[in-house]
Amino acid sequence: MTTDTYEETLHVTAWPDPVLDSLGHDPRSAYVERFWLAFLGPSTTFLLRRLVAVLEDAPDGALVATRELARAIGLRGRRGAGAYLERSLERAGRFGLVRRDPDGTVAVRRRLAPLTRAQVARLPQSLRAEHGHWEAARPVGLDAMRRRSRQLALSLLELGEDREATERQLLRWRYHPSLAYESTVWAWTRHQQAAQAVASSADAYEPRSSSSVRTPKPVAPLVV
Repeated sequence: MTTDTYEETLHVTAWPDPVLDSLGHDPRSAYVERFWLAFLGPSTTFLLRRLVAVLEDAPDGALVATRELARAIGLRGRRGAGAYLERSLERAGRFGLVRRDPDGTVAVRRRLAPLTRAQVARLPQSLRAEHGHWEAARPVGLDAMRRRSRQLALSLLELGEDREATERQLLRWRYHPSLAYESTVWAWTRHQQAAQAVASSADAYEPRSSSSVRTPKPVAPLVV
């Protein structure tokens, strides 16, 4: 694409995926920088980071000035900033990270999947070893995510948030809606049980007033 034909603005929207949005890696994460960078290259990596940041501020989509976006991530050259930006978009598209809709809208994945085994095998030796260490230390799957989501929900409730605010915050942290709801219900139940236990304990150790203390009856002396 040449500087005469590329669009002056891009209409950017999110490309949802329930699994990736819950379990994938943010383009700004250390995982993407360390491992995906080898496949995407710096321009495409920084482009994805910038687009995800745009969608974080405008979840329903936004118009982005093409030339300004390209220059913001350092794309310049004789062919023009827009042409280099288009190349980065095409590269992201080859990995299924962006999609061009018929109306020209660019749909963007907000999370990236872990590398496949074939991709890991193509990494330099040092990165392959590092990826193996990362895999060994990583919590496993949905169970780990559920535990983390529940812990966060319980912490929010203990800090004074109500149920609705807690669930909204989990959604803002990109937890899947069903997981955010389940975690909030679980945390609310635990929070209420803990509050009741504290109240019961306080009642059990409450000192008696002097009026409630019974005076023993006098005992007649024994006659020998």
